[in-house]
Amino acid sequence: MDKRRPRVPASPEQRRPRLHAVEDPQEQDSRETPAKSSSARAPRETPGQSAEQNPPTTDHADGASGRRWKAQRHTQRKDRVQRFWHFVEEGNPYTTFWLLLGSALALTMFGLVMVLSATAVEAVGTPDGAYGVFRRQLMWAGIGLAGMLTVAFMPRGWLKKLAWPAMVIAVIGLALVLTPLGYEVQGNRNWIQIGPVNGQPSELAKLALCLWTGLVLARKGNKVRELQHTIVPVLMPGAALVFAFIMWGRDLGTALIFGFFLAAMLFVSGTKARYFIVAGATGIIGAVVLALMSPNRTVRIQAWLGLNDACSLPQDFCYQSEQGLYALASGGFWGVGLGQSRQKWNYIPEAENDFIFTILGEELGLLGALTVLLLFATLALGMFRVASRSTEKWVKITTVGIMAWVIGQTFINLAMVTGLLPVIGVPLPFISAGGSALTSNLVAVGVVLNFAQTQRIEARKPSSGRAGNASGRTKKVKTAGMTSRRKPATV
Repeated sequence: MDKRRPRVPASPEQRRPRLHAVEDPQEQDSRETPAKSSSARAPRETPGQSAEQNPPTTDHADGASGRRWKAQRHTQRKDRVQRFWHFVEEGNPYTTFWLLLGSALALTMFGLVMVLSATAVEAVGTPDGAYGVFRRQLMWAGIGLAGMLTVAFMPRGWLKKLAWPAMVIAVIGLALVLTPLGYEVQGNRNWIQIGPVNGQPSELAKLALCLWTGLVLARKGNKVRELQHTIVPVLMPGAALVFAFIMWGRDLGTALIFGFFLAAMLFVSGTKARYFIVAGATGIIGAVVLALMSPNRTVRIQAWLGLNDACSLPQDFCYQSEQGLYALASGGFWGVGLGQSRQKWNYIPEAENDFIFTILGEELGLLGALTVLLLFATLALGMFRVASRSTEKWVKITTVGIMAWVIGQTFINLAMVTGLLPVIGVPLPFISAGGSALTSNLVAVGVVLNFAQTQRIEARKPSSGRAGNASGRTKKVKTAGMTSRRKPATV
């Protein structure tokens, strides 16, 4: 009798074939080698020691993957920075033109609305009526827009021919301020009146000095690095003559703006840095001396610094700035509503001029104020693109001068109304009431639009290298030893 146990049939799980992972011999050797070496180096464990006290030390990686990850992250960050800088510096020549035109038109519309809101209350009962100031501002806006479009589409060679005549006319206009045609406003003699038309020749002199200085510095070329070519004729007699007439009228705020954009143009032209150190120290000392020579400026600076109880004087030099801060604070995020400002009811002096941003902040709130700042930033971006893309030195220097003029004046005005600087009487470009200031700002934008229009035409030519790259061609970018192909920003 067979005493062997009968065979039991296998279950379905046991019949299923088992799959075993086949490992690469090289990976197996690389995994076994560190283990063997670590086990050879590890001290022999005594019977009293536990596994928790001496855990097995195995090095599964040599750090190559971490280094690869860091290199990839560095490459990605560098690529993002380059794409952002390409967007800021060059972008698309077609959109740059519309950025400039759209932001200038939007700022002009903001200015017209805010001038109407700020002046309608105080102008009630005057001979011109509630809309008198607004009608004049609207007329000057129309003249400025017509001048902007005319300059934008005229041949660029005409601008060079107009630089010297514009400078001569500007100096003559500044000289007329000292004649019986000139008159004084708020302590500054910088206005003239010819018949029913009045204006500030210094506003038109800003544009004339930008065109003339850019043309002279461009013709000098590399000679501008020499001191004598830096001074003659840009600083002496050109800028010195303009500064003399402006300071004769006691307009320190306008003189600061002239000095700011003139320094920017000299810097871009290639003037040596040590000259700026000497000129900057001289300018600061001169500004302090001029401020101390005027009792009105001295008291305003003391009121700004809170010295000698300047705010307690009968003139109350802190009143205007304090009321402006009240207006900004009461606006909140959304504002009290367009036309609903309370501070414009004879609380803020010159509400439609230097302190119009406070009325804007009260009625439109933080949202409206940030929108205006965004429009100024867009305008600055367009001007910076035109200057960086240009290969002609005259275009680059002139564009930088206009950008420094508009943006620098904006910064000074905003710092003044928010208490960061003393009140020095600088209007906000495109927003404040004033026909000559608005016209000169729009014509200055027209000059930059002329340069942008030329770049648009050049971008259509297949032979233009930079314009072709910016308009959609693929270009190679080398970062961290790697070469990648990408499309540049097209906005």
